[in-house]
Amino acid sequence: MAGTVDPGRWTGRLAELIAEHEVPGASLAFLYEGEVHTAAAGVVNADTGAPVLTDSLFQIGSVTKVWTATQLMMLAEQGALTLDTPVHEVLPEFRVADAEVTKAVTVRHLLTHTSGIDGDLFLDTGRGDDCLEKYVQACADLRQNHPLGATQSYCNSGFTVAGRIVEWLTGKGWDAALREQIVEPLGLTHTWTLPEDVLRFSAAVGHMDGKVVPAWGLMRSAGPAGLICARPADVVAFARAHLAPGLLRDPEAMRVPQVDIPNPHTLGRQWGIGWILDEWDGHRVFSHGGNTIGQAAMLWVVDDTVACVTANGGHTAAFQHAVASELFGELLGVTPPPVLGPPQTPVEVDVERYAGVYERAGARITLAAADGRLNLHMEATGALAGLQPPMDFELIPVNETTFVGRPENEPQWISAVFYELADGSPYVHMGARATPKVG
Repeated sequence: MAGTVDPGRWTGRLAELIAEHEVPGASLAFLYEGEVHTAAAGVVNADTGAPVLTDSLFQIGSVTKVWTATQLMMLAEQGALTLDTPVHEVLPEFRVADAEVTKAVTVRHLLTHTSGIDGDLFLDTGRGDDCLEKYVQACADLRQNHPLGATQSYCNSGFTVAGRIVEWLTGKGWDAALREQIVEPLGLTHTWTLPEDVLRFSAAVGHMDGKVVPAWGLMRSAGPAGLICARPADVVAFARAHLAPGLLRDPEAMRVPQVDIPNPHTLGRQWGIGWILDEWDGHRVFSHGGNTIGQAAMLWVVDDTVACVTANGGHTAAFQHAVASELFGELLGVTPPPVLGPPQTPVEVDVERYAGVYERAGARITLAAADGRLNLHMEATGALAGLQPPMDFELIPVNETTFVGRPENEPQWISAVFYELADGSPYVHMGARATPKVG
């Protein structure tokens, strides 16, 4: 089943969807049957009222990770390393707190979020070209969130280390290497990483609770993990380059499943090299999303159809799901699975066993059981503590190990999966991250 594209319909429809989901501004680009279509609606900044243009730059956040993974795959195809090369062999300066992990962790571990390195170290190491080098030095104190290779847990830190490997092998700063390896060969004119370059364009700012955020972006050391700013059409062009040999001799190698995601209800079922892998109505899907301070982006590839949508605030998760459902339903007759919500018939579960404190770098989750209910309190710690408000909501059981909850005034349900590692250690998997029970 295939649809036709009405060039003007999506501009109006995007305006309706951002109003519904309280998004200040959004931009959409999609590739269908060889043609790229674009739409934009709303404002890049609620204070100025400047409109979103199809060429406006948004922060694409962790979609950046696919670009960094692609850089390393290009270097692997050139023989500079392999996915199973230990990190310390190609990056001698690399250390983490666990000496055995320092010796054994590989590039593959970094790109598949299986290193176990505590992943949310957001550390400002300055604006200089040595910021990644300084960040890697600071990783010497990072502990293990889980044993090496034991499970999957989202790891921003690992991708900053991956970016430093790019620097070591190319002899260039990550930003410059990105331009030389990907941006310029693909002819991308609206893809930048440094704010002084982004400011030359119409650029979105993030919003929280309808107000402009107090900080425009993250520190430069987060670059390889999430600092690309781009228009959606450029992101679509990047993904299109993964559909056939060219940028990479074998782009399919990045889509080979590497690890099952313990909580398959959030992003997808498996992780490849950089890409998140899933299946919708029998159609193969690879994707990645990203969130920064008040901005969000999502990139999907379904068969040969590619779409990227960016937004600068509001209920972005629900907005993204609505866009994907309507767009891919219209074009391909395919829709993403519905967001997991509470069961129609309540499920009785002994919630006491899950009560306690779960903690990792960047977040502390406290679960309290009372009267058969499990209540969650989650707070950001570290550098982002002042930028993300705490969350409080009840976790409702779907089955013995899977729960869902919804913060007040949020339309989208959040899923949490409780599980144990092979050694019996208890964890909760939520927001793509494995968090160990510590008390």
